[in-house]
Amino acid sequence: MENLLDQYEKPLDPAEPVICVDEQPYQLLDDARPPPPAAPGKIAQQDYEYRRGGTCSIFVAVEPKAGRRFVQPRRRRTRVEFARFVRDLLRRYPHTRGIQWVLDNLNTHNPQSLIEALGEKEAKKLLKRMRWHYTPKHASWLNMAEIEISALQRQCLDRRLPTFEDVVRQAAACSRDRNRRNITIEWTFRRADARRVFPELYRPKLAG
Repeated sequence: MENLLDQYEKPLDPAEPVICVDEQPYQLLDDARPPPPAAPGKIAQQDYEYRRGGTCSIFVAVEPKAGRRFVQPRRRRTRVEFARFVRDLLRRYPHTRGIQWVLDNLNTHNPQSLIEALGEKEAKKLLKRMRWHYTPKHASWLNMAEIEISALQRQCLDRRLPTFEDVVRQAAACSRDRNRRNITIEWTFRRADARRVFPELYRPKLAG
Protein backbone atom coordinates (compact mmCIF):
# COMPACT_ATOMS: atom_id res chain seq x y z
CA MET A 1 0.00 0.00 0.00
CA GLU A 2 2.71 2.48 0.94
CA ASN A 3 4.55 1.67 -2.26
CA LEU A 4 1.55 2.91 -4.25
CA LEU A 5 1.07 5.94 -2.03
CA ASP A 6 4.73 6.85 -2.59
CA GLN A 7 4.07 6.88 -6.34
CA TYR A 8 1.01 9.10 -5.90
CA GLU A 9 2.95 11.63 -3.81
CA LYS A 10 5.62 12.14 -6.45
CA PRO A 11 5.49 15.45 -8.36
CA LEU A 12 4.47 15.31 -12.00
CA ASP A 13 7.40 14.11 -14.10
CA PRO A 14 6.81 13.80 -17.89
CA ALA A 15 9.93 11.64 -18.18
CA GLU A 16 8.64 9.11 -15.65
CA PRO A 17 4.83 9.31 -15.46
CA VAL A 18 2.64 7.41 -13.03
CA ILE A 19 -0.13 5.65 -14.97
CA CYS A 20 -2.99 3.67 -13.45
CA VAL A 21 -4.48 0.84 -15.50
CA ASP A 22 -7.63 -1.21 -15.07
CA GLU A 23 -10.38 -2.82 -17.10
CA GLN A 24 -14.11 -3.19 -16.76
CA PRO A 25 -16.53 -5.69 -18.34
CA TYR A 26 -19.45 -4.10 -20.16
CA GLN A 27 -22.70 -5.73 -21.22
CA LEU A 28 -24.15 -4.89 -24.62
CA LEU A 29 -27.89 -4.28 -24.42
CA ASP A 30 -30.50 -3.40 -27.02
CA ASP A 31 -34.13 -2.32 -26.72
CA ALA A 32 -36.60 -5.16 -27.18
CA ARG A 33 -39.07 -2.62 -28.57
CA PRO A 34 -38.30 0.71 -30.26
CA PRO A 35 -38.71 3.46 -27.63
CA PRO A 36 -41.24 6.21 -28.41
CA PRO A 37 -39.45 9.43 -29.33
CA ALA A 38 -39.40 12.39 -26.99
CA ALA A 39 -41.65 15.31 -27.89
CA PRO A 40 -42.38 18.77 -26.51
CA GLY A 41 -43.91 18.24 -23.09
CA LYS A 42 -43.24 14.50 -23.21
CA ILE A 43 -40.08 12.95 -21.79
CA ALA A 44 -38.28 10.07 -23.47
CA GLN A 45 -39.44 6.62 -22.40
CA GLN A 46 -37.72 3.24 -22.40
CA ASP A 47 -39.26 -0.19 -22.02
CA TYR A 48 -37.88 -2.24 -19.14
CA GLU A 49 -37.41 -5.24 -21.43
CA TYR A 50 -34.12 -5.54 -23.31
CA ARG A 51 -32.07 -7.93 -25.42
CA ARG A 52 -28.59 -9.08 -24.44
CA GLY A 53 -25.91 -8.66 -27.06
CA GLY A 54 -22.89 -10.19 -25.37
CA THR A 55 -20.10 -8.47 -23.49
CA CYS A 56 -16.87 -6.61 -24.11
CA SER A 57 -14.08 -5.27 -21.93
CA ILE A 58 -13.13 -1.61 -21.55
CA PHE A 59 -9.44 -1.00 -20.86
CA VAL A 60 -8.63 2.30 -19.18
CA ALA A 61 -5.33 4.02 -18.39
CA VAL A 62 -5.12 7.38 -16.65
CA GLU A 63 -2.21 9.64 -15.79
CA PRO A 64 -3.90 11.36 -12.83
CA LYS A 65 -1.69 14.41 -12.35
CA ALA A 66 -1.39 15.18 -16.07
CA GLY A 67 -5.11 14.83 -16.79
CA ARG A 68 -4.53 12.33 -19.59
CA ARG A 69 -6.40 9.12 -20.17
CA PHE A 70 -6.48 6.40 -22.83
CA VAL A 71 -9.60 4.26 -23.24
CA GLN A 72 -9.74 1.25 -25.52
CA PRO A 73 -12.74 -1.12 -25.62
CA ARG A 74 -11.87 -4.65 -26.69
CA ARG A 75 -14.09 -7.59 -27.50
CA ARG A 76 -12.53 -9.88 -24.89
CA ARG A 77 -10.40 -9.83 -21.74
CA THR A 78 -7.37 -12.03 -22.38
CA ARG A 79 -3.61 -11.77 -22.16
CA VAL A 80 -3.53 -10.77 -25.83
CA GLU A 81 -5.95 -7.87 -25.32
CA PHE A 82 -4.05 -6.61 -22.30
CA ALA A 83 -0.69 -6.84 -24.08
CA ARG A 84 -1.95 -4.97 -27.15
CA PHE A 85 -3.51 -2.30 -24.94
CA VAL A 86 -0.16 -1.82 -23.17
CA ARG A 87 1.69 -1.65 -26.50
CA ASP A 88 -0.73 0.94 -27.90
CA LEU A 89 -0.51 2.99 -24.72
CA LEU A 90 3.29 3.00 -24.69
CA ARG A 91 3.27 4.41 -28.22
CA ARG A 92 1.67 7.52 -26.72
CA TYR A 93 4.70 7.96 -24.46
CA PRO A 94 7.65 7.60 -26.86
CA HIS A 95 10.09 9.81 -24.94
CA THR A 96 9.65 8.63 -21.38
CA ARG A 97 12.55 7.28 -19.37
CA GLY A 98 10.30 4.79 -17.63
CA ILE A 99 6.66 4.45 -16.66
CA GLN A 100 5.39 3.64 -13.17
CA TRP A 101 2.40 1.32 -13.69
CA VAL A 102 -0.29 0.87 -11.06
CA LEU A 103 -2.44 -2.24 -11.54
CA ASP A 104 -4.52 -4.69 -9.58
CA ASN A 105 -3.87 -8.41 -9.32
CA LEU A 106 -5.74 -9.79 -12.33
CA ASN A 107 -4.08 -12.89 -13.74
CA THR A 108 -3.42 -11.11 -17.06
CA HIS A 109 -1.73 -8.05 -15.51
CA ASN A 110 1.87 -9.22 -15.65
CA PRO A 111 4.93 -9.26 -17.93
CA GLN A 112 4.18 -12.81 -19.01
CA SER A 113 1.13 -11.56 -20.92
CA LEU A 114 3.33 -9.33 -23.07
CA ILE A 115 5.80 -12.13 -23.73
CA GLU A 116 3.10 -14.62 -24.74
CA ALA A 117 1.14 -12.18 -26.90
CA LEU A 118 3.88 -10.12 -28.54
CA GLY A 119 6.87 -12.43 -28.53
CA GLU A 120 9.90 -12.21 -26.28
CA LYS A 121 11.87 -9.75 -28.43
CA GLU A 122 9.15 -7.08 -28.67
CA ALA A 123 7.98 -7.66 -25.11
CA LYS A 124 11.46 -7.10 -23.67
CA LYS A 125 11.71 -3.73 -25.40
CA LEU A 126 8.46 -2.63 -23.78
CA LEU A 127 9.23 -4.13 -20.38
CA LYS A 128 12.46 -2.13 -20.12
CA ARG A 129 10.31 0.98 -19.82
CA MET A 130 7.84 -0.41 -17.28
CA ARG A 131 7.93 -0.48 -13.47
CA TRP A 132 5.11 -2.56 -12.00
CA HIS A 133 3.26 -1.59 -8.81
CA TYR A 134 0.35 -3.76 -7.66
CA THR A 135 -2.49 -2.89 -5.34
CA PRO A 136 -2.70 -5.13 -2.26
CA LYS A 137 -5.27 -7.91 -2.42
CA HIS A 138 -8.76 -6.68 -1.51
CA ALA A 139 -7.60 -3.08 -1.97
CA SER A 140 -8.15 -2.35 -5.65
CA TRP A 141 -9.69 0.99 -4.55
CA LEU A 142 -6.09 2.21 -4.32
CA ASN A 143 -5.97 2.15 -8.12
CA MET A 144 -7.05 5.57 -9.44
CA ALA A 145 -8.10 3.96 -12.72
CA GLU A 146 -11.26 2.88 -10.87
CA ILE A 147 -12.15 6.55 -10.41
CA GLU A 148 -11.74 7.16 -14.14
CA ILE A 149 -13.85 4.10 -14.98
CA SER A 150 -16.59 5.36 -12.67
CA ALA A 151 -16.58 8.74 -14.44
CA LEU A 152 -16.73 7.01 -17.82
CA GLN A 153 -19.70 4.94 -16.74
CA ARG A 154 -21.62 7.92 -15.40
CA GLN A 155 -20.96 10.19 -18.37
CA CYS A 156 -21.34 7.98 -21.41
CA LEU A 157 -21.90 4.29 -20.63
CA ASP A 158 -24.93 4.50 -18.33
CA ARG A 159 -27.31 3.64 -21.16
CA ARG A 160 -28.14 0.75 -23.45
CA LEU A 161 -25.52 0.33 -26.13
CA PRO A 162 -26.35 -2.54 -28.49
CA THR A 163 -23.09 -3.02 -30.39
CA PHE A 164 -19.37 -3.04 -29.71
CA GLU A 165 -18.98 -0.21 -32.24
CA ASP A 166 -21.39 1.93 -30.19
CA VAL A 167 -19.24 1.38 -27.10
CA VAL A 168 -16.09 2.36 -29.03
CA ARG A 169 -17.68 5.60 -30.25
CA GLN A 170 -19.09 6.58 -26.88
CA ALA A 171 -15.90 5.79 -24.96
CA ALA A 172 -13.76 7.68 -27.50
CA ALA A 173 -15.98 10.77 -27.36
CA CYS A 174 -15.97 10.79 -23.57
CA SER A 175 -12.21 10.32 -23.19
CA ARG A 176 -11.48 12.98 -25.83
CA ASP A 177 -13.67 15.45 -23.98
CA ARG A 178 -12.05 14.72 -20.62
CA ASN A 179 -8.57 15.00 -22.15
CA ARG A 180 -9.50 18.28 -23.81
CA ARG A 181 -10.64 19.65 -20.46
CA ASN A 182 -7.49 18.25 -18.84
CA ILE A 183 -9.39 16.69 -15.95
CA THR A 184 -6.99 15.54 -13.26
CA ILE A 185 -7.53 13.34 -10.21
CA GLU A 186 -6.56 14.72 -6.83
CA TRP A 187 -5.59 11.86 -4.54
CA THR A 188 -5.79 12.84 -0.86
CA PHE A 189 -5.22 9.50 0.91
CA ARG A 190 -1.57 9.57 2.04
CA ARG A 191 0.77 7.44 4.12
CA ALA A 192 -0.16 9.28 7.32
CA ASP A 193 -3.81 8.52 6.61
CA ALA A 194 -3.01 4.85 6.00
CA ARG A 195 -1.30 4.54 9.38
CA ARG A 196 -4.25 6.20 11.09
CA VAL A 197 -6.97 4.21 9.29
CA PHE A 198 -5.21 0.83 9.34
CA PRO A 199 -3.25 0.76 12.63
CA GLU A 200 -3.42 -3.04 12.73
CA LEU A 201 -1.10 -3.22 9.73
CA TYR A 202 1.63 -1.37 11.61
CA ARG A 203 1.56 -3.22 14.93
CA PRO A 204 4.70 -5.28 15.51
CA LYS A 205 4.05 -9.00 15.27
CA LEU A 206 4.90 -11.03 18.36
CA ALA A 207 7.36 -13.84 17.86
CA GLY A 208 5.98 -17.34 18.32
